[in-house]
Amino acid sequence: MLFAFSVSPMTSEQPDGSVSDAVAAAVRVVRESGLPHETTSMFTTIEGEWDQVMPVIQRACDAVLAVTPRAGLVLKADLRPGRSGEMTAKLDRLEAAIERLDH
Repeated sequence: MLFAFSVSPMTSEQPDGSVSDAVAAAVRVVRESGLPHETTSMFTTIEGEWDQVMPVIQRACDAVLAVTPRAGLVLKADLRPGRSGEMTAKLDRLEAAIERLDH
């Protein structure tokens, strides 16, 4: 199953409004989890089962809340129990579909 999430402080003490230090702390939690993951400019996607991923997301939120009194969380999930390797497999299927359209 794939879980895409974004956690960020609702406030920032930085003059430019930057929240990158807090987000970096959350991403470090994900990286240390050992689960397959990918971070983009807007979301971090983690692959695993509910009981593997949800504690990681909670710890990532806790890392952000350690530096701010309020945080926002956006969570989206692709729930396909028993599947693995979907972070790349979904993209492979998409590219194959585009290729079919081009021919």
